[in-house]
Amino acid sequence: MAEIQALLIGIVVFCYWTAMADAEYAIYKDPEKPVSHRIKDLLNRMTLEEKIGQMVQIDESRASAEVMKKNYIGSILSGPGHAAEKTSPEMWVDMVNDFQKGSLSSRLGIPLIYGIDAVHGHNNVYKATLFPHNIGLGATRDPELVKKIGAATALEVRATGIPYAFAPCIAVCRDPRWGRCYESYSEDPNVVQAMTEIISGLQGDLPANYEKGIPYVAGKQKVAACAKHFVGDGGTTKGIDENNTVISRHDLLSIHMPAYYTSIIKGVSTIMVSFSSWNSIKMHANRDLVTGFLKDTMHFRGFVISDWQGIDKITSPPHEDYPHSVQAGVNAGIDMIMVPFAFKEFIDDLTSLVKNNSVPMSRIDDAVERILRVKFTMGLFENPLADYSMSKYLGCQEHRELAREAVRKSLVLLKNGGSTEKPLLPLPKKASKILVAGTHADNIGYQCGGWTMGWQGKSGNITQGTTILEAIRNTVDPKTIVTSRKNPDAEYLKSNDFSYAIVVVGEPPYAEWLGDNLNLTLPDPGPTIITNVCASVKCVVVLITGRPVVIQPFVDQIDALVAAWLPGTEGQGVADVLFGDYGFSGKLPHTWFKTVDQLPMNVGDKHYDPLYPFGYGLATETTKADQ
Repeated sequence: MAEIQALLIGIVVFCYWTAMADAEYAIYKDPEKPVSHRIKDLLNRMTLEEKIGQMVQIDESRASAEVMKKNYIGSILSGPGHAAEKTSPEMWVDMVNDFQKGSLSSRLGIPLIYGIDAVHGHNNVYKATLFPHNIGLGATRDPELVKKIGAATALEVRATGIPYAFAPCIAVCRDPRWGRCYESYSEDPNVVQAMTEIISGLQGDLPANYEKGIPYVAGKQKVAACAKHFVGDGGTTKGIDENNTVISRHDLLSIHMPAYYTSIIKGVSTIMVSFSSWNSIKMHANRDLVTGFLKDTMHFRGFVISDWQGIDKITSPPHEDYPHSVQAGVNAGIDMIMVPFAFKEFIDDLTSLVKNNSVPMSRIDDAVERILRVKFTMGLFENPLADYSMSKYLGCQEHRELAREAVRKSLVLLKNGGSTEKPLLPLPKKASKILVAGTHADNIGYQCGGWTMGWQGKSGNITQGTTILEAIRNTVDPKTIVTSRKNPDAEYLKSNDFSYAIVVVGEPPYAEWLGDNLNLTLPDPGPTIITNVCASVKCVVVLITGRPVVIQPFVDQIDALVAAWLPGTEGQGVADVLFGDYGFSGKLPHTWFKTVDQLPMNVGDKHYDPLYPFGYGLATETTKADQ
């Protein structure tokens, strides 16, 4: 009897230690195992509640360590309204880590993925380097430069403890009336396709023979990228944001899809769905394109994410029939749902839809598998917490020099003297007295445009950088008097003997639909400043805009005209080229129309009659002489 008892005790002890060992060792926790095995093991351990939690992305304002643990939330984002609250990278790291510790303390310890809009550098963070918006980068025609910008952006995003950037926007803007046109590299799909090289900068170069469609992030100095907005967002009628793109399937695939092919080949981790519709079908509910084409035909294996409250907008008005929207969006193939605020409603509705078989369990498993693939691939399970070691990269001098180079290469010279006049540019540094005029000459916020320290951008010196006025003062001869007036009157202009004037005017910052503009005229007092100054003084006009604008009525009055787009924080790049330290080399990424009545008008159209054609851009030589 004693022997049998001893044997039973031995069996119990053996089973206990086996169970303990089993609890300590899990395939999904083993970095030596293939990612596919880790995904399968973890998926098999997850409850429905844990799976649905992984599909949810909430705003930081609704997050806490307890919320993450209790609801198994898969992701957090910082909406653009949180910029001013955290003034150092260390504050960001501490916040992200606090949320992450909540996720790690959940039953299975699945790390969260934290995302942020970093669309022209780390644009929500004070002191970050802000690069030209995409329209300016498209003017450079320099994919290698854009790749370097991606790498610099990744370092600055990681400096704040964040591993995921909602970039790049690979829209093909076919109508500059669209409020997001500056987020598009070009009207030409070939240029946009070339600029997807930024993904290799953000995520790293793929290893040799890497399987097509599998997401890739090359370690702790890189971030997961997000190609957006799938698909056709730049082709809406009259450029109305979030509206309807009326186009044949052939044209959709040949104009708006090529950059997605390339992004997938480069291993892009995530793809964001567009608010817009294609032939009246909401993209957030378009199973044919999201599942049928993106996943099945193009073999994309990362995860598909909704836009901000994107599934709410499947109905009109938004959120009218939320269970229907949840069902339509998830069944269309969206894997992670950006529900910044009402996430409990989403969780409850999706849970009910799965339980009544309106959303199949296979769809949930596909979504979670994709989310886990990205998390495993980017090393989140091994390195879930950030530290302060990368804070040195935020706004570092090397990145500012790179941004300054990007500004130089993005400038497009549209006019330089008349047919019989001597070119005005490059300007002489040695001059007795020069005037710098205009609303945009001394305003970092205006230089940077939308998506800067807030959603819509702001006026004023809202972050660190160099204004164009400061840059001019840095560049001219020390004996040259630089006078600045935003809107000088005729008397002031007559009573001063200026050698020449630099007029810097343009659009105020805007983003998304609030930037939609059907007339595209320069806002006041821009036209008045141009007319007054250029009537009295030899002038170069520098346009700070997110797109081509109505300029034809003023061209004859202007001696030299420069499209500087939205150059970002490094205004010194503008002065570098104006004064001849570097030559103009940028080429128009978008057709410059004569009147808005011509729109939409794109290169290759039958009735193509632009003021300045796509690809136009005068060149100047570098000149250090006579300076």
